[in-house]
Amino acid sequence: MKTYGDLVSEARRMARGISADDLSAKLKAGEKVVVLDVREPEEFAQARIPGAINLPRGLLEMEVGAHAFEPDSFIVCNCGGGGRSALAARTLLEMGYTNVASLAGGMKAWINKGFRLEA
Repeated sequence: MKTYGDLVSEARRMARGISADDLSAKLKAGEKVVVLDVREPEEFAQARIPGAINLPRGLLEMEVGAHAFEPDSFIVCNCGGGGRSALAARTLLEMGYTNVASLAGGMKAWINKGFRLEA
C-alpha cells in the first residue's frame, strides 16, 4: 500500500521541479509561463504568485481543458509546500502536456525568498 508521501515522491521523479529563484527570473524576464496554483480557493485568496491561475487539485482533470492551454505551454504547478503541485504536474504530463514543472517548496519557498505576492 502506498502513502501520500510515496505518491508525491513518485510524482517528483516524473515531473521536473523548478526553484523559486528560477521561476522568479523567468517571470521577471517576461517569459511565457503559466503559473497554475492548485491550492484551494481560500488559500489562493490569501496570497498568490502574481498572475497565477487557480485550479484546485481536486478539479484539475475536469477543468484544465477549459483553460485551453497549448500542449507545449510552460506550466508551473504551485501549491503550499510542493506535494500537491508535484501530483498535479504528473497528472498534466499524463494528460499530454509536455512542458510541465512543479515549484519546489511551493508557496513556502516563494515566500521565504521574499518574492512579490498578490492578495
